[in-house]
Amino acid sequence: MLYERTEYILKQSEESRINFHERTVARKDIRCLIWQTIFTNLYRSVFYGFSMGLLKGSASFVRFSVLGELPENTLDFIADRIIAFSFQDIDDSYDEYSIGWVSILNMFDSQFQYASYAAGDYITLTMRVDERKVSPAILKKIVQKEEERVRLERQLPKLSRPMKVEIKERVRTDLMRKAIPIPSIFELCWSLSDATLLFFSTNKKVHAVLEDFFKESFGLLLRQQIPYTTAEHLVDEDQLAMLERISPDIFV
Repeated sequence: MLYERTEYILKQSEESRINFHERTVARKDIRCLIWQTIFTNLYRSVFYGFSMGLLKGSASFVRFSVLGELPENTLDFIADRIIAFSFQDIDDSYDEYSIGWVSILNMFDSQFQYASYAAGDYITLTMRVDERKVSPAILKKIVQKEEERVRLERQLPKLSRPMKVEIKERVRTDLMRKAIPIPSIFELCWSLSDATLLFFSTNKKVHAVLEDFFKESFGLLLRQQIPYTTAEHLVDEDQLAMLERISPDIFV
């Protein structure tokens, strides 16, 4: 009796271990999948000091559905579009704004020479946005100073509105040229098989920028998922029929 009981306990323990393992694998974080593919490039990130915001630490993300059809040569199409819309540096120009794709490992790698954007069935990219900005307080101060200088120089009791507009625009242009572009990076992970995109920012203004730039780059639309649309990707056909019969309700 004791032997049979022992055998039963061991069997139950083994089944529990297997089930736990299966659940653990099923719930694998997307970052683990990315690590498996790009681990061979890790030495480059250590050597060059690259940033890996998506691949370390905690992260908040928003899930999008990718709407539209990709051509048969999907990877070739994506490769061409990524390079066509890669980031262009504006440090040596007077441009005020630049947006484009860069490597998830290195914000300065817009040609993807050091790390591939393809990680298994996933496309991992960083959307980099550089923008020159001038502090409103500084702009106001310099404009008032320039207005006073012009008024005294021309011996005028008061400057006309067109003159003030011209001075403000001239000062703003001069300050903007001297300003160093401020970079912002936003990482994403695009699952080709699930037509789902994880965007690692919860800023709604940045979401609008992503939706416009993603459509421009790949000709595909992004639709932010809510719990209902997320469930559509997780249930089987029978459960999907039940899901369609669900109606919204107020719980308060």
